[in-house]
Amino acid sequence: MRFAKTTSVISALTLAIASSMALAKGPDHRGPHHGKGHSAKHWDGGKHHKRAHRQAERYKRHHDRHYDRGRNYHDRHDSGIDIYVSFFGDRHRRLARDYYQEHYYGHCPPGLAMKRNGCMPPGQAKKWRRGYPLGSDITYYDLDRHLRIRLGPPPDGHRYVRVASDILLLAVGTNLVVDAIENLGRY
Repeated sequence: MRFAKTTSVISALTLAIASSMALAKGPDHRGPHHGKGHSAKHWDGGKHHKRAHRQAERYKRHHDRHYDRGRNYHDRHDSGIDIYVSFFGDRHRRLARDYYQEHYYGHCPPGLAMKRNGCMPPGQAKKWRRGYPLGSDITYYDLDRHLRIRLGPPPDGHRYVRVASDILLLAVGTNLVVDAIENLGRY
């Protein structure tokens, strides 16, 4: 009887050990990225993602007719606010830059102080934004007559003003900043 009991205990222990070995997980030879959405055999270090991003940018650049207008255009268009339309072109920017180099080289226009990196307004903070009205606390000056002549007449219902070292195109009545030539103080 003792022999039968001992045999059954030994066989139960053997069965338990054998089943635990069968359930044990062996070493994982499938790579470091297994189970993380990438197959080790096909993992390319993220190059595929970068390539797909470049292809999407190329497609957008080719098929989006407003791609060259920059981030401001898309941000304003996507957010439901009026679309930003540029009035000042390269010709206007070049004329303004040349005027400031010619008349104020080494000096600053009225209302600005010479600093290390050019002419800066008191407070040194830009207090206006495109698409928003110019604040009543912001000091602005009429543009010099010679520069106004060079730039040509503003569109109907608009006027040119200078705020610090920037030239702004404002809507008359609302003082809405339509467009700007920024940072002329560095010239």
